[in-house]
Amino acid sequence: MQRQTTDILISGGGVAGLTAAAAFGAAGFDVICVDPAPPITDRDTEGADLRTTAFLQPARDFLAQAGLWPRLQDYATPLQVMRIVDAGGAEPQPRITKDFDAADISDKPFGWNLPNWLLRREMIARLKDLDCVDFRPGVETQSVLTRQAHALVGLSDGSQVAAKLLIAADGRNSVVRQAVGIGASTKRYGQKALAFAVTHALPHENVSTEVHRSGGPFTLVPLPDHDDRPSSAVVWMEEGPEAKRLFELPVEAFEAEMNVRSCHLYGPLTLASRRTIWPIISQIADQFYAERTALVAEAAHVVPPIGAQGLNMSLGDLSLLLKLAQDKPDQLGSAQMLRAYHRGRYPEVRARVAGVDMLNRASMLKAQPLRDLRAMGLNTLYSATPVRKTLMRLGLGAKG
Repeated sequence: MQRQTTDILISGGGVAGLTAAAAFGAAGFDVICVDPAPPITDRDTEGADLRTTAFLQPARDFLAQAGLWPRLQDYATPLQVMRIVDAGGAEPQPRITKDFDAADISDKPFGWNLPNWLLRREMIARLKDLDCVDFRPGVETQSVLTRQAHALVGLSDGSQVAAKLLIAADGRNSVVRQAVGIGASTKRYGQKALAFAVTHALPHENVSTEVHRSGGPFTLVPLPDHDDRPSSAVVWMEEGPEAKRLFELPVEAFEAEMNVRSCHLYGPLTLASRRTIWPIISQIADQFYAERTALVAEAAHVVPPIGAQGLNMSLGDLSLLLKLAQDKPDQLGSAQMLRAYHRGRYPEVRARVAGVDMLNRASMLKAQPLRDLRAMGLNTLYSATPVRKTLMRLGLGAKG
């Protein structure tokens, strides 16, 4: 069997894995990144990831460090205001609307929104500029055997790689996490999320809007104009059977349902992409490291798509891991480095997973009295200016 050596092997070529490859490659480490599926980098191709990612302020700084932001900034839509709308009354119409404006705490937007398919396209282009990065699409991790000096990773192309550090960025069902014997605690909500793009009559004005009623939020996140009309990405969370029913509706019937659920806040919505659907869970690994192995992103933690926390938590993982590697490159992948990584990330991530879990459960409420309590809670939090600003800072990734 052919054996190759490298500083870092990254298992997983999603947005987090590609970002890791760019970041460590830009820092001068030799990197191999593998992913079983060739990336789809065109919006209209079957199987394209139609979700979007909102990069919050600290995430943008990390993307710049990795040499990615110059490729992305021209496609990014600023998110200046986070708007929460409670529509939990007897009829699906707004009864409380609260705006959280980034100008209250910063001279920058909260973040910048980009489509996932486009992120993959631009990230792969960046990797081609880095001689020390070897990206291998269509190659999967098949076996992992760790030793004190390195991790031995068997790949589907018949090769074996000896890496000082193995980074598991291979998703919620991580092959690497299972191979190194790390368990995970999972909460299932019985929800699914629909993701798609829409055009609408009224401009979004860089406002990201969450409409809460029951089943989960209906979230519109700004995108660049599409076909000369204002456009937004939508994530619509509902109980599983209802989400499946909506997913299977003919386009005209689906548009009628989504216009009611959006409370017509942007005028008539028109479907502008295919629909995709996926299950909602909350999950956290029992620990974030094993011998010569670090878990990042969804291999380490999964949260419902609320408050743009998911990938921004993942970039927090990568930022700390990279700092530790740069501070002591001779200890790359050592037990000391990986214990420091776990200590630095696990408590914060666990708290954020719990917080998003609480928000999601509140968004699912059906009973009218409980929906009324949710609305009162929103009103109370917003009305206390110091509390509102603290919540905004925490949402950006600041530590309490």
